[in-house]
Amino acid sequence: PAARRPGRRQRNTPHHRDPMGPGGRRLLAARAPRLKRALKKIARTGGGVVLLDGSVIRTRRRTGKENRRNYSGKNKCHGLLVIALTDDRGRLLWISAARPGRTSEITACRHDKLTQKLREAGLGAIADLGFVGLDDAGPDADPAVITGYKAARNRPLTRGQKLSNKALAAVRAPVEHGFAHLKNWRVLGKVRTDPRWATALVRALLVLTNRKVAR
Repeated sequence: PAARRPGRRQRNTPHHRDPMGPGGRRLLAARAPRLKRALKKIARTGGGVVLLDGSVIRTRRRTGKENRRNYSGKNKCHGLLVIALTDDRGRLLWISAARPGRTSEITACRHDKLTQKLREAGLGAIADLGFVGLDDAGPDADPAVITGYKAARNRPLTRGQKLSNKALAAVRAPVEHGFAHLKNWRVLGKVRTDPRWATALVRALLVLTNRKVAR
């Protein structure tokens, strides 16, 4: 048989396989925690709150009606919306399915029954003003989602409300660090894969991100 060149690996060996190819992506994504499991784990370890945020991952602009759903008017770009939960240190706990960019954060959370699952786990989530109105429980119920105060057209914020917003912003800052770690992967700079595969991609990257951060 012909001799191999020194230092050259054979194709199709385990070392040569790309872990972020379709097969590897699916395997890694399967290891990403699902919502109920992630919340139960936090509750078991004595945590009382999680941090909640959403982010649009940019995609290539494509022609046709189908791609119009991916246009985010809020972010003025084509992309896919993902919702994430982190712990109070910014460690990613869970990431949602990728949804069309025009989806609102509240709609995405309601699709995942987030407030219901938070209550079942006995946890609360701290979020920014984009999530005001998500928790539609009665006034006597403990809030599952805690947000700051939003100024109305004829009703400016009081000094106390401004201070409260500032304090909440400081508490929820780590969730932005969690998203920053995730978006450090160059492949998320502008997703060039089929949007239907984006859910598996972001969940696989969640697993890899947590491994990297834990080192």
